[in-house]
Amino acid sequence: MSRRLLVAGAATVALVPVVRACHRRQLTWGSTPPEQVTSLPGDGLVPLADLAATRAIDVAAPPEAVFPWLVQLGQGRGGFYSYDALENLAGLGIHSADRIEERWQDLAVGDQVHLAEDFALDVAICDPPHALVLHGQSPADPDDADPVPFTFSWAFVLRPTESGCRLVVRERYAYQAGWVGRLVVPVSWVSFLMTERMLRGIRDRAESAAA
Repeated sequence: MSRRLLVAGAATVALVPVVRACHRRQLTWGSTPPEQVTSLPGDGLVPLADLAATRAIDVAAPPEAVFPWLVQLGQGRGGFYSYDALENLAGLGIHSADRIEERWQDLAVGDQVHLAEDFALDVAICDPPHALVLHGQSPADPDDADPVPFTFSWAFVLRPTESGCRLVVRERYAYQAGWVGRLVVPVSWVSFLMTERMLRGIRDRAESAAA
């Protein structure tokens, strides 16, 4: 029994750096080292982030052709161009659009983008065709029945390139309590799964429409 416990303990210790490396990699999927450290619009909304993720993808279409897909984001709007079936297992009612709809193009600072029917983020920055930033903040009222335990920003930034543009997505979390990290770290893995598919979904739609 002691020998098995020692082997199990050694295996656990050996796996720790592997798990940490995988965690760092998913937080930076597709992005370059300079992109990971470059200040982006919306960073100041969560100046002291406990966890940040910067993910990116190349798009063979100009920013002007990509931004309309971004402003359609949201439940009850153009969806998230990700795994609709998985999102709808939670009853979110997400239906990702396959074309640009004029009815969803009128987005402005102060509007809300719903992640679910009863949960929305505020539009903090809408600067076409450069950046769209959404922001969620913990309620000031400590007696709120359903408080969000962290402040959050979600930035979508388009940078022109010779072949089109780079779409860089950054999430920043500031915890409101010490235990929140145990919640956000698993959430970041779910975010990686959905964001990776979302980036490819936006890329494919924008490139197809541009072609």
